[in-house]
Amino acid sequence: MVRKIIAAAVFVLALTTTPLFAQAPAASGAPPPAPPPKPWSGNVSFGLSLTNGNKDTTNFNLGFEAKYDPKTKNVFKTSGLFLYGKTGDELSAEQYGLTLRDEYSFNPRAFVFGDLRYLHDHFKGISYLYSPSAGIGYKVIDVPTTALSVSVGAGGVWEKDIGFDVQASGALTFDEKFTHKLTKTATAGQAFSGLWKTSDMGDALYAFGVNLAASITSQAQLKVEMLDTYKAKPPDPKMKSNDIALVMGVVYKF
Repeated sequence: MVRKIIAAAVFVLALTTTPLFAQAPAASGAPPPAPPPKPWSGNVSFGLSLTNGNKDTTNFNLGFEAKYDPKTKNVFKTSGLFLYGKTGDELSAEQYGLTLRDEYSFNPRAFVFGDLRYLHDHFKGISYLYSPSAGIGYKVIDVPTTALSVSVGAGGVWEKDIGFDVQASGALTFDEKFTHKLTKTATAGQAFSGLWKTSDMGDALYAFGVNLAASITSQAQLKVEMLDTYKAKPPDPKMKSNDIALVMGVVYKF
């Protein structure tokens, strides 16, 4: 009987200690595998300036960029910007735009795309402008520190100017985007886009921007951006074709 009890105790002890010995190598060795990359990435930016005195001014900007990249051949991108300003009781800025874009790569450099652009610009006299298009693009430079891409497309445009009826036309588009990592904490960027109406190639809309961003934490940046919007033929001849905005704000990356 004593032998049976000892044998049973040894058997139970072996069962309870075997998992401990089996787990020992994991405790002593390699770090756990890195989690898979998140499919969604992007940032949200916000800026506000107020002055009070001889003139009261309010300037507000809100922007975002987001990308869905499941590490396949298909990538979805979207971006938006809202600018608003008042000096006293007079409106000094009112512009907002949105872009949706889907890209499909058929090799590491070349891709096809479909996109939709929307713009409202009070000081250009544009109540709204919609432009869907599709085309082809190429990544001229694609390395960890530097990226440069260009694309051309064709589609349509519907523009409603303040005080006028909607005008529809075919459209040709061109886009160029450049980013460069200056240091571990600072990046610079530049972008240009053009939209031409096929019914009147002289009636074009251009957008140009340059920016500089510096990290203040692992997920936050300070960003300064200059945006230049040029409409070749504004609806009112008294309107200026060119508007430049200086945008400063805090960017939160996700």
